[in-house]
Amino acid sequence: MAEAPLAPRDVAAAGLCIGCGGCAGGAGAMGWDRFGQLKPEGAWAAEAMPALSRICPFSPDARDEDAIAADRFPQPAHRDPLIGSFETAYVGHVAEGGFRAGGSSGGMVSWVAAELLRLGLVDGVAHVAPADPVGDGRFFGYRMSRTEGEIGQGARSRYYPVEMSAMLAEIRAVPGRYAVVGVPCFIKAVQLLRAEEPVLHERIAFTLGLFCGHMKSARLVDSFAWQLGAPVDQVRAVEYRRKDPDRPANWYTAHLTLADGTARWQDWWHLVDGDWGAGFFQNPACNYCDDVVAEAADIAFGDAWVEPYSSDGRGTNVVIVRRPEVQRIVADAVAEGRLALDEVDAAFISGTQAAGFRQRREGLGWRLRVAPPRLPLRKRVAPGGRDLPFRRKLVYASRLCISAGSHRIFALARATGWHGLYLGWARLSLRTYEAFAYLRWPLGRLLRRLEGGAAGE
Repeated sequence: MAEAPLAPRDVAAAGLCIGCGGCAGGAGAMGWDRFGQLKPEGAWAAEAMPALSRICPFSPDARDEDAIAADRFPQPAHRDPLIGSFETAYVGHVAEGGFRAGGSSGGMVSWVAAELLRLGLVDGVAHVAPADPVGDGRFFGYRMSRTEGEIGQGARSRYYPVEMSAMLAEIRAVPGRYAVVGVPCFIKAVQLLRAEEPVLHERIAFTLGLFCGHMKSARLVDSFAWQLGAPVDQVRAVEYRRKDPDRPANWYTAHLTLADGTARWQDWWHLVDGDWGAGFFQNPACNYCDDVVAEAADIAFGDAWVEPYSSDGRGTNVVIVRRPEVQRIVADAVAEGRLALDEVDAAFISGTQAAGFRQRREGLGWRLRVAPPRLPLRKRVAPGGRDLPFRRKLVYASRLCISAGSHRIFALARATGWHGLYLGWARLSLRTYEAFAYLRWPLGRLLRRLEGGAAGE
């Protein structure tokens, strides 16, 4: 579809750069833009790259998830229009060791990564772990772990921009077999790169995918700090989800550790931007993604956001196993009692991510019609949404406004030191969104009377 070779800056200018760093591995670097997102920087970013259209996960010419899966999983036991090709799907948790207690959910991501190391199937696992922000200001980054203990240091959720260029450079430079953990677009980028580079095809042996709602910018941390009364330059560690067995798993808590060892924390629902679905600080590229469950990964993991699991503070995973070799590993561990997993069908998995699929399928069709990106896209969802109920259009429109406005209003508030500008705007925006999505507040009650419907997004 592309008429000429793309430059990384072209993709970024179109709002389609997710900041994965796949294009930067051998050419340049990724740096912060003014909105707290990682983007290509330097002279190389303006240079046309003939391969970019094939390796960028949001390129108009890149193979889509269906094509990648057809090559990677040629004879799957099941194919589903929402969750893709797979062998078996599960719900449950790790029964052995401290994996479940140490993770945000059921501990399955760290367990699979550690099991691949234990079985000698990989020499290292590339995953995201906390980093020291003193220096480059990054709280998290990719690292290569070669022991179970190192993998454990990367457990839990990281809603923060990261990029893979240094990790990919290490895999190119150091012979061995590796596993890569990432969100759907990162896994797609890895698979596209494997198709281009024989050394990556040989050395990246496994991919572990994470279900994803959208990527946040680094400014979410700054917003936490503003609202918790913490000096931003004194924040040394961030947690987005504090596990508590006595509280439902979906009660998120923002937690900051400061340089003097003290901590500040608050439940997300008390924050002005604490509704995940509203899209505060969302990367613009996420508006044009149709993959919720990492369809190109050998195995993918998410949270079981349905009852009774969502109320279980100990955490529960849903798991989609796509590759037969990985399925044998999981099935053996279930038989040995090391994993407490029950088989489920595709409908159960998609039900746990229902809101995400509405946003990435129904909502994507509406956005492709009313707000298409500047680069033409070939998506598995066609432009549409003309016949959507008026309230659904309001929900999707308010998310677009919030995701775009939060970056700009926050940048202005940060530049002027007037924090209340952003906080007041976010509070009003969230109330408006909740009126549309949940029929709350006076506006929501009016909409309820007009449409005669019940609340619930």
